[in-house]
Amino acid sequence: MTAGEYEALSEDIARSIEIVDGYIIFCEAPTPDHQTAGRRLANLLERHARSAVTAGRYGCLTVNNDVDLRLRDIPLLNRRPDVILYRCLDRARGERLRAEHALLVVEIVSPGSETQDTTDKLGEYARAGIPHYWITRLDSEGVTSIERYALDHASMIYKHLGTFMKDEAGGPPEIANPIPITIAWDDLTF
Repeated sequence: MTAGEYEALSEDIARSIEIVDGYIIFCEAPTPDHQTAGRRLANLLERHARSAVTAGRYGCLTVNNDVDLRLRDIPLLNRRPDVILYRCLDRARGERLRAEHALLVVEIVSPGSETQDTTDKLGEYARAGIPHYWITRLDSEGVTSIERYALDHASMIYKHLGTFMKDEAGGPPEIANPIPITIAWDDLTF
């Protein structure tokens, strides 16, 4: 599938697929727990993004769930991250969300997405130049861990920064990049 063919699709069809090297990949509908975790992560990121913008350290930032992210035009590589923090788009010009806008992509691992989220997308997002990538895992009560990666610009490979675990001792984890974030585990509980 080409970029033009993809753009001609209806939103109903486009939201149920991803395009990898021009090939259509059908996406299973996420479970209710997966959707809840995505919404809670997006809310957490959005709250911190607003604080960062208000503090004047960043320009316009936005957070979304399950939106088209164009990583490459030829061959077409289009993903739909579970959560994404990115620089605001120029709506007047009809700007499309591309890798250069993204600051952080978050994928929530589901039983059928382990390899895609931990290997395939890890490499694709790094090669596209996205500065930060999180892989999150769930149990029946909510988000249990967040693996954090930062892009090594020289090699275009992610460096593992560490993994936050919900049950670790100590206060809530605090992150400085891509924006200041305090991870309140209670906010990520179902």
